[in-house]
Order: sequence, then C-alpha cells, then structure tokens
Amino acid sequence: MSEKFLKPGEARCPGVSVQDLLDQDSRPVPVYLREQSYEFLGDEDIPYERYTSKDYFDKEVEHVWPRTWQWTCREEHIPESGDYYVYDVGPYSVIVMRTENGAINAYRNSCMHRGTKLKPSFSSGWSESIRCPYHGWDWHLDGSIKSLPCEWDFPHVDKDEIALSSVACDVWGGFVFINLEAEPVPLLEYLHPLPAHIESKVFEERYVAQHIQKELNCNWKIASEAFLEAYHVMETHSQLSRTNGDANTQYDFYGDHISRLINVAGIPSTFCEEEQTEQQILDMFLVGDRDDVADELVVPEGGTARQVMAEQFRQGIKRSGQDISEVSDSEIVDSIAYFVFPNQQFFSGVSFPIVYRFRPLGMSHDKALFDLILLKSRPPGEAVEPAEPVRLKVEESYTTVPGMDPYVGHVFDQDTGNMQAAQEGAATAGKSGATLANYQEIRVRHFHQTLTRYMEQAL
Repeated sequence: MSEKFLKPGEARCPGVSVQDLLDQDSRPVPVYLREQSYEFLGDEDIPYERYTSKDYFDKEVEHVWPRTWQWTCREEHIPESGDYYVYDVGPYSVIVMRTENGAINAYRNSCMHRGTKLKPSFSSGWSESIRCPYHGWDWHLDGSIKSLPCEWDFPHVDKDEIALSSVACDVWGGFVFINLEAEPVPLLEYLHPLPAHIESKVFEERYVAQHIQKELNCNWKIASEAFLEAYHVMETHSQLSRTNGDANTQYDFYGDHISRLINVAGIPSTFCEEEQTEQQILDMFLVGDRDDVADELVVPEGGTARQVMAEQFRQGIKRSGQDISEVSDSEIVDSIAYFVFPNQQFFSGVSFPIVYRFRPLGMSHDKALFDLILLKSRPPGEAVEPAEPVRLKVEESYTTVPGMDPYVGHVFDQDTGNMQAAQEGAATAGKSGATLANYQEIRVRHFHQTLTRYMEQAL
C-alpha cells in the first residue's frame, strides 16, 4: 500500500520484520511469538505534569500503588520458615513471610498497637516471630497475636481482632507478588496472557545471580518508559547498530496490564550504513565476557549468525544439564520483554534473562529506584543463594559492580544517563506534553491509558 494511503499506526520501518526472521528460524516457532496485537491508540501528547507534578504523584500513591500487583521478591529469598523480605513503594511497606507450614503470607509492615514499622524498610532476614521493636507486641509467623506486654491493661482488645493486617499475596514464575487492595483481581487474570505465553517454570528454574539497585534523578515513569521502546537504541546505543534490529522491533499490547516487545538480534539496524556479512554480525555478538560461547565460531554457507549463536547457547546450556534443543532461535537470542503494569518487566529469552522493576524513591516525585536483576539457570535439584542487592548512587557506574560485564554495564550507563535530562527537560519544556510515535512508542501510550483509568478509578 502506498505510504500516503496508510492509516495512522499502519506504517512500519522498511526492511526485514520480526515475522520475516521467524520464518527463517531453525526450529518451530511457538504460536505466541507469531501473534501480533497492535492497534492505533491515538496521537495526543502525554502531559508533562505526569512527571513533574507532586500533586499528580500524590494521586498515584492513592490510586495506583495500593491497587496493583507488584512482585516483591523471589521464593528463594525466603526458603525457610521465619525468612522474611520487606517490599517498599512510596509510603507503603509490606513484610513477605514464610510461615511455619511453608506458606507465604504478606502483612502490612505496621504494628497493630501504635503503627510502628515492624521491620526496617528494604530489609530481609530471619525471625522466630514478628515482634515490634517499640513496645514488644509479638505475632506468630502466620500473623496471629502471640503476646502483648501488660495484657491486663488492654481489656478492650479482642486478641482475635489484632492479627497483623494481611495483604493479598500470590506466586508466579518464582516471583512473590502482593496487592494491597482488599479484594484484588486474581494474579493470573491480572497477568493474562503472560502465563499463557511463557510457562511459569521458565522463571522458576532460574535464580537471582545479580541484583543492582540504581538511584535515579527522575520520575519513576521516565525510568520505566526508557525500556518500553527500542526507538532510542539508534542514538543512545549506536554501538549496537551492527547487530540490533532496533526500528524493526515488534510491539504488542494485551488488555490493560500487559504489553510486549520483540527486539531482534543478529541483523543490522536499518540505520547502519555499513554492509555486514553474517560472519561479521556473529563476531560482534562475541563482544563482552561471554563464557557461554566458543572463541571461534563460523557461520556455515547458507546459515545465519542468529542460527549459529542460538545453537551455541543450546550446547552450552546442555552441558549444565538442561535440554533446550527444541527451543527456537528467537527465544534464545532475541529480547522478548513483557511489561506488567505498573512497574515491572520480564525478559523471557535464554541469552538475556533480565527482570526490571521501577518505583518511586520514598515520596519524591522526581526520584526513582531501578531494580535490575539477572536470572541464571539453576542447576537441577540444587538450592542456590540469591545474590544480595548492590545499591548504586546516581553518579555511580554499573561497570563498578563486581561481576558485571563491562560491556553490558556501559549499555545500562547509557540508558540511565538519559533520565535526569528527560526529567529536567520536561520541567522546562515550551509545550505541554511529550509527543509519541504511533507504533514504536505504543507501549508508552498504552501504559498511560491504563494509568489514566486507574487515576480516574475506572479500573
């Protein structure tokens, strides 16, 4: 169809598409990758006040954070009875606790006496009971009251009615989710169609190998939106242009809470002016510390860099005791990212097993905390200790984190390096809002339309 007759949202970057590459896959491609779920959602600007206004932020605190499902920790963070993990977002704090019978419960981090926090924010550990550090009121791990000093002075207190305030809690993919709403929609319904696309065991069979928390001088949405599109890759990560199909990325969204990105590796960007052979593309894949690939790989005649790299990953993982011989090339080498409203992103690909989470830093509308978690395959039958989080200040580089691949660290420095400028630019803009691309930034628009519905209490 001639470009001048295209309807808004129908235009696509010239060149090979994600679906074209899937046609060349060396394995059968699962149906969920063949699905395309896009529609034009309008082209109005996104008001900058959503990032710069403290009043708007305060309304989010009221209408968004207490009514949405958010993952707090992994099951391996609390493997034994008495293990706990504290999740904080804005003014809200929740204790996730492994009880005596092995169940996982969640409670508001507040004493039923005078409201004192029972556990410090961002803390984790083990305790025999849940005891208030102020006056010593004490609860069993299941939230029922154990004892209170000077009980004789509280004849008006019914012990059956002072159990800790429970929070909805559920598990998917080894992640423990909470929702502060009294009667929330079930987690699997909220996540649909993510659980239908990606089996829970894909994430269950991994463990936290690295956890970095980065403080950012920007609104939490600016931080999150930076990873909802690949439109920025050509400028922010120009060194990736030889092996990343940035503008050819596929974008999909589902319902109110889920959107997806399929960003393909192993093809040059349409903005890359150099002619690249498949061998040159393959050689570029080997940049960085890649223990999982051989030093010398050759693309056979008629083959592709994508196919060779996928097979190399299959063989490397097979040596660790897992069989992914039938897994498609795309599921191994591409970035397949599912965003879950309001603040989390799950990458299901084998070679990029990353999880992101974004939240306000305290009650500041222009400060955020970015959790970056690397999940590695857990050896079959083995329990593995999750890595402790490493906290970085705004000015600190990802490359300083022990065990971080310097090449990958540099990429994340490039991403987070844009965010303060985006926040400051929004505050001084000569127009009222941000202008979005119809297709490449559809996940950002979809996010804001869902945000609007929560703010207007339509969800």
